Amino acid sequence: MPDSSSYYQTLDVEPNATQAEIKKAYRQMAKRFHPDVNQDTATHDKITRINQAYEVLSDPQSRRSYDHQLQYQLKFDADGFAGESASDRQKRTAAAQAVYRQQRQAEQDVDSQLRLWLNRVFTPVNRQLNLILRPLKAQMKELSADPFDDQLMEAFQAYIKDCHQALSKAQTVLRSLPNPAIAAGAAANLYHCLNQVSDGIDELEYFTNNYDDSHLHTGQELFRISERLRRDALAEVRELR
Repeated sequence: MPDSSSYYQTLDVEPNATQAEIKKAYRQMAKRFHPDVNQDTATHDKITRINQAYEVLSDPQSRRSYDHQLQYQLKFDADGFAGESASDRQKRTAAAQAVYRQQRQAEQDVDSQLRLWLNRVFTPVNRQLNLILRPLKAQMKELSADPFDDQLMEAFQAYIKDCHQALSKAQTVLRSLPNPAIAAGAAANLYHCLNQVSDGIDELEYFTNNYDDSHLHTGQELFRISERLRRDALAEVRELR
């Protein structure tokens, strides 16, 4: 395990440094120790260490993991005592490393579950929602020219049929894989979004049977609610990535 805050010391920044400060410090260090600039101070090991430090600290997820690693090391160091033997210190260090590896493995498992759910559920469901929600405005505009025109009505009914098919696929996909706990909020928004979409499609279909404009208005409003829920789900996922 690296020494406490070693990457921060390598770049000569504080552990609470901002990403901008880390980037600036890296550029200064890279320039300072570049062989073309200063052959006296530049060494392969030093440059490699600078690059390693920046690679870890410039990536938020890697930096969080590294910070956890340092915290565990500090915790176990604090539990030690003056004059302990080298063997005891090695045992404490090994124990700290073991605890860190366990947490890191747990974090990787969570990340893996999240990526799987995003790829197999979230993205495909959103793809189907796009097929439903995006064409609505154009469909309404075409139908408004003459709702009693047979060809326009047939086109609108074909759109509703496509909506039913896309909704069915989205519902099946959403049920195909349990969502990880970390994505519970996004999954809930998707679930409620699909429910609103389902009700909205039904309202649009009611209009094709009785030409009651209230069904069109209700259907559009339900679709607007669906779009808001979908945006909320997308926002939550962006926070997770």
